[in-house]
Amino acid sequence: MTTNKSDLLVITTTHDDEAKSRALAAAVVRARLAACAQVYRIQSVYWWEGAVQDAAEWRIDFKTRAELADTLADFVNEHHDYDTPEVVAVPVVAGSTAYLDWVRTETAAR
Repeated sequence: MTTNKSDLLVITTTHDDEAKSRALAAAVVRARLAACAQVYRIQSVYWWEGAVQDAAEWRIDFKTRAELADTLADFVNEHHDYDTPEVVAVPVVAGSTAYLDWVRTETAAR
């Protein structure tokens, strides 16, 4: 395990459709903006249009370098059909040295 200097991030978004989530994940990885993406079902409770909403969504976690955050966020916003898609970045503070190096290598090809 190695401590990371926050040069890597996990950037998260959500979508209401599994197929669209998988397509967005694949497009981001294909563009080399993330080394990988996990897509999984969640239940979201949130305030929208004057009321509390409770909906099934699909969460996408992208593993990427911090310097790609703005470009990845722009890509998500361009390819998402939500009015206000979630785009949240969390720094990776520690992880397997080999894995973190792999994320750096796979996104450096860009």
